[in-house]
Formats: sequence, structure tokens, C-alpha cells
Amino acid sequence: MRRSMKLAAVVLSGSLGIASLAACGAKSTDTSASSGSSGGSSLKVGMAYDIGGRGDQSFNDSAAKGLDDAKTQLGVSVTEAEAKTGEAEADKETRLKTLVSNGYNPVIAVGFVYQTAVEKVAKDNPNVKFAIIDSSSNTQPSNVTSLTFSEQEGSYLAGVAAALKSKAKHVGFIGGVQSELIKKFEAGYKAGVASVDPKIQVETTYLSTPPDFSGFNDPGKGKEAAQGQLDKGADVIYTAAGSSGSGAIEAIAQAGKWAIGVDADQAKQPALSKYKDHILTSMVKNVNVAVLEYIKSAKDGNPLTGIKNFDLKGNGVSLATTGGFIDDIKGKLDDATKAITSGATKVPTAPQS
Repeated sequence: MRRSMKLAAVVLSGSLGIASLAACGAKSTDTSASSGSSGGSSLKVGMAYDIGGRGDQSFNDSAAKGLDDAKTQLGVSVTEAEAKTGEAEADKETRLKTLVSNGYNPVIAVGFVYQTAVEKVAKDNPNVKFAIIDSSSNTQPSNVTSLTFSEQEGSYLAGVAAALKSKAKHVGFIGGVQSELIKKFEAGYKAGVASVDPKIQVETTYLSTPPDFSGFNDPGKGKEAAQGQLDKGADVIYTAAGSSGSGAIEAIAQAGKWAIGVDADQAKQPALSKYKDHILTSMVKNVNVAVLEYIKSAKDGNPLTGIKNFDLKGNGVSLATTGGFIDDIKGKLDDATKAITSGATKVPTAPQS
């Protein structure tokens, strides 16, 4: 469940800072580690979530876990702010500026939608460190670190699993927003399916196109898209659609077919537990690992810089094994993994025609 605005027992930034965060159009919470936590710390970390925020059962929740781990393990103080569906670019800039003005450094932006805002605010605040997840640009200033992932590699394994488990030889892919990032998921998935059987049919549906990013936060639309693919005969469907994926998973489970989750191990998410017997696996993107590693580097005084990519070889992406539903194809998945990590298989980052 998303957090509503609240203060922990010990608040470092003060009520005025929290009020200004709320005023920028986002839910926020400020929590500070107790003095008994690991080493104690004056480091104040601000996190600006993408649409859906904490509680999306997917991408944002994975980032949130990294923030929680940093608070517990490193003793840092944290605050969170959440984007709103349909907000203007200026709202993102205001959110980041408010975090900076309230003394949060570093500031972590969750999602490629923040790229333009991060570049602008970072240029205006050269002494503040910023990190952005899932995006990089050759125009961003040196105080911005990109935390990226090889989503196509994990998605390739998801495609192998889908192809091996599909009885109908008909599978599906649902993307939240038709962006370059989500196309990496699609590309890897389709390549993985084709590696098993190029004759398997793959349905593809996107829920929205930029500048409309609502496809990441519309479970109803996700459910409708999944039902459409099920009606066409797909019996395994992979969703890369943020919180919209929960609606897709619901439809797939109700039809008695297989869903493949994304970003987090969705069979373990409380809100999706009722559907866990129909979640074949999830393509886990370890955003939590990247967030924790970045915050630790900042606390140690040697923050990560440039572009830090987390790939299959480095455990940046993986397939979840909850439920044991892919245990019987482990050997073939292991072979596919070795082929990728050795360089024998080059996974495309754009869908092949």
C-alpha cells in the first residue's frame, strides 16, 4: 500500500520541508534512522518516484526496497516524493528542487521520465549529487549518475520460459508505455521465444505512447489488454507495465493461464499473492541493489559516477523461481544464461521485424 504523508519519530528536515514536498504535487514521507543504526549518518537521501510510487508491486517498490535497506543498513535519513499521472515537466523539476532546497543530497530519480528535469536541476545545483534510474544522456552534467539495467537479457530468459511452457504455441507481451526502454523488454522477450521455436506467435500490446505515461499506472487497461490477448489464444503473457501489470495478472490468473511478472518477484507481492499459482516467474530487475550500492558509495564519500549498468552476469537482472514452476526447465534456462553471459548470444535491444 502506498504510504500517505507522515513523519517518523525523529525528523531531520522539519515540518516546513515536508509541507513544501507535499505542495509540489506528490505524496511524501520523511523518515530518519535512529542513532543506534549502523554508524549513524548525516546523509540525507531524497527519492522521487515514477508514476505509481511506493506500492506499485513492481518497479517503484524495488527502488523503495533499496531505500529501506539503505536506511536500515547505513543509518541514513530518507524522504520520498511521488509523481502524478498527467503531471507537467515543471512538476518534476519542482519536486527535485524541493528535495534539494530541503537539504537532500544525493537525490535519486526513479524512471526515465525524469531525464530532462534531472539535467536541468543538476546543472543549477552542481554541488548536489543526483542519480537517475533507467536513463542516461550524453548531455547530463557530471554530478548525475545513471543506474541502468540490461532488461533485454532478463527478458530473453523470460521468453525462453514462455516458449517452453506454452501449450498453445501462442504467447503475449504487454508494455506499459511504448518507449525505448520498454522496447528493450519486448526485444529480449521475443528473441528468447524465437530461440526455442521461431514459429510461436507473439501478441504485442502497448497501453500508451509518450507523452502519455498512464500505461504504467492503469490496472484496468492492463486487464483489458491481457484479456484481449487471451481471447486470441495466448496462454503465457509477460507484462512490463508497472502497476498496470497487476490488472493483467488478475485477468491471466482468472483464465487459468500463465503470467510472467516484471521488476520485482511479483508472486511474493502481498497484493498479488492470490494469483501466485498463475505467476510462472518474474523478470526481476534488481533496482534495490543499484539504489543501495549508489547510496553506500555516496555515504563513503566516493559516489558512483557516469553510467553504472547492471546486467545478467552481474546479477542486475534474473528470473524468479518462486513456486517452482520453472524448475523443470532449469537446465535449458541455465544454458541460455551461460550463452548470454559468455557473449555467445547477443540479445537485441530493439524489436526485430
